[in-house]
Amino acid sequence: MAKALEDKLNDCVVIGGGPAGLTAAIYLARYHLSVTVFHDESSRASIIPVSHNHAGFPGGISGTELLARMTAQAQLYGAAIRRRKITTLRKADNRFVAEFENGSIRSRAVLLATGVVNRRPAMPQATHDEAVARGLLRYCPVCDGFEVTDKPVGIIGTGTKGFKEAVFLRSYTKDLTLISPEDVHDLSELEMSSLAHLGIRVEVGPIASTNLDNDMIRVITPTETYAFASIYPALGSDICSHLALQIGARVSDEGCITVDGHQRTTVPGFYAAGDVVAGLDQISHAMGQAGVAATTIRNDLGDQAPLVRF
Repeated sequence: MAKALEDKLNDCVVIGGGPAGLTAAIYLARYHLSVTVFHDESSRASIIPVSHNHAGFPGGISGTELLARMTAQAQLYGAAIRRRKITTLRKADNRFVAEFENGSIRSRAVLLATGVVNRRPAMPQATHDEAVARGLLRYCPVCDGFEVTDKPVGIIGTGTKGFKEAVFLRSYTKDLTLISPEDVHDLSELEMSSLAHLGIRVEVGPIASTNLDNDMIRVITPTETYAFASIYPALGSDICSHLALQIGARVSDEGCITVDGHQRTTVPGFYAAGDVVAGLDQISHAMGQAGVAATTIRNDLGDQAPLVRF
């Protein structure tokens, strides 16, 4: 079945409805540009139970509440929000064409803000979601390490990534255990020595099961049961940059989109912001990049043809 093509040519299509995409939409709409945001409700921000380090909310704010406020603000200024997953991105007649199920949309510019996906520890989906909601499972020590101050904490991981996460969390608590996801650790002698010097316990998995108590999460291996106030998976993440590859943009070996200081990719008219770009995976950082990207888009479009008000 042929896809329906929307007649209207947008100034910009934003792909991704997280903090970066919505910030850009607010800016673009307030620049009197036509902008449509596409998202599939997969923003990592949506699973944040409470963020305490987002400036302006001393009592904290949930990810869903923040996204709802930003969505309403973008819509207030005229941005269109569509809950559709963009499956294909291409160029035709010097315009971008973003395709979704049973439709497509054309635009003069595209901003990709699709973020990354956390690699999760092995556990049932319902257990995972409840643990995240209760703060028993956490993914970002930069965001919420303060909340585990002086509490027993487990890190699921190994290698350099697990090592660095454990060392980072040592500034919050002395009660740390690094557990490998398999039955061996992939740590160098120097890393093992450093962990021992810092008093960080090193244990091996695999993890047989994970149980939630009232205020603790219990990690069970073939030889031991551990009780933690929170666990941090240090398993890495997968970067959602496949649409950038479709359009021919350069990405790093890890998959992060390459951008210049103004968030331009290597494809003219194509921009990227947020966690899909290498940098600090923080809401504040993503929003800052989005403001830069939106302003660059406005100015680049203005260079093509003056933006004047009639």
